[in-house]
Amino acid sequence: MPSQLGDKLVIAISSRALFDLDDSHAVFEREGLEAYRLYQIAHEDEPLEPGEAFPLVQKLLRINSLLEGDSRVEVVLISRNSADTGLRVFNSIQHYGLGITRAAFAGGRSPFTYIPAFGCQLFLSTHAEDVRATLDAGFAAATILPAKRRPEQRDELRIAFDGDAVLFSDESEQVFQRDGLAAFQASEQASAHQPLRGGPFKAFLAALNRIQTEFPNEQCPIRTALVTARSAPAHERVIRTLREWNIRLDESLFLGGLDKSEFLQAFGADLFFDDQEGHCKRAVGVVPTGHVPHGISNLKSSSSA
Repeated sequence: MPSQLGDKLVIAISSRALFDLDDSHAVFEREGLEAYRLYQIAHEDEPLEPGEAFPLVQKLLRINSLLEGDSRVEVVLISRNSADTGLRVFNSIQHYGLGITRAAFAGGRSPFTYIPAFGCQLFLSTHAEDVRATLDAGFAAATILPAKRRPEQRDELRIAFDGDAVLFSDESEQVFQRDGLAAFQASEQASAHQPLRGGPFKAFLAALNRIQTEFPNEQCPIRTALVTARSAPAHERVIRTLREWNIRLDESLFLGGLDKSEFLQAFGADLFFDDQEGHCKRAVGVVPTGHVPHGISNLKSSSSA
């Protein structure tokens, strides 16, 4: 009987998010596909250096070792490489002892079409086009931004989320951008008992939360945080929405427009997801950051590009 991944937290990750492929990508940019293929074959026994999302993947896969005999997290490699050039990536996976056994090598084309087949709740990539296509198809995805930072030395996995257009729909953000702050606050206060619609990361947060419930609070290897520009009175609708969803966040920071960077550093996020490029550019200086190109803020930026 075929294996099923439906009861697991399934994360798809691109080869360039998992490993540092800058040198080989420079060969591709400079000399073309065939030179890239020959370069990867010539170096396929040399392990690649860890990429931006490597520590995150290590911590995700470590969760399986804490659940006695129950593998609850699956990481799948989704790559634009061919299997021929991807052999170096698989060799590097084995070198670091990562528990990644499934992969889709799309041979130069976008691999996002395989995300539904694997049942993935999240796709992490450095390729913005693939990320947008995945979001448009209704799955959580983020573009991992380069930072080259030394990871925190701890076992606990800490993930921080922006609210509007990430965990929640961008319905409230549309009011804010169209009518301003006062109208936004009034609208949220009037709708405090009306749950927000789910955003692209709702299913991913729910999957994380299901794993959290399998551990005693003091022994849970995952900690989550909401880091939002909202403040009172717009906080109430968020709290009631999460209650309606029966989803728990460990920490909630309502910053009222303050810069998020110092708060993310204090939380110690292994990855922070935000839809606004400005927030991401500031945050990437202190924590690993994924841009979520979703919602009205990104419609504006793409139309003006």
